[in-house]
Amino acid sequence: MNFSNLFAREDIVTQPLFYIFVAFSALLGFAFFRGKRVNDRMFRGAFQDLIDVFRPVDQTFTNIGGSIGYHAQLSARKADVVEKVEATITFLPRQALLWMPISLLIRKYDRLFITLYLRHRPLAEGHLIEKGYAGFRGPKITNAARLQQEQVRWGNSDFLLYYANETIRQRLRQFLNRRETPGTIRHIALVPEEKKCFVFMIPTRGQVAAHLSPVYQWLPSVLKMPGK
Repeated sequence: MNFSNLFAREDIVTQPLFYIFVAFSALLGFAFFRGKRVNDRMFRGAFQDLIDVFRPVDQTFTNIGGSIGYHAQLSARKADVVEKVEATITFLPRQALLWMPISLLIRKYDRLFITLYLRHRPLAEGHLIEKGYAGFRGPKITNAARLQQEQVRWGNSDFLLYYANETIRQRLRQFLNRRETPGTIRHIALVPEEKKCFVFMIPTRGQVAAHLSPVYQWLPSVLKMPGK
């Protein structure tokens, strides 16, 4: 079929549906490039914040999903309490106009998962997790049945505090009390068996370093440091 002849026909190009089709195609194209540009800018901003916070000696960034996913590996300094950092950021599909409303309903927001590989074990297992995040497709805490739990108010949000002993409970509460609001943080987890700290946050532009840096500075107080 000769499509050039088909669209050249006056009865086709004068139909209202034809102009709607052209306008909608142009809108999809504009949304694709704009959404891709927004996600790319947010990715660069969030990962630059990671570099500013941890000051790594080496870093690697990998694209894992077109314009909706990136992964970072940061090698820490030898004197650091953190051995290395891995981070995965996933974005809402802003470049896909038709899929975006569905994604907003299912995923709600962009996500930044950070894993800190620690040189020393945490004193005990502990979690601070936003109640809404825990209840809506949130992570399952493996040892929840063995941990004590209480609900705490952090800023305008309700959080669940899981703790293995009173010491880690106090340290988590101290961190919470020093910060008026969780900001973009939704989950902090200390897992001694894996020598890891997990942080989940919403990667709002310009806010990653502001809310992640206090967690990093607080870490030595919850680790079994030499001489403690």
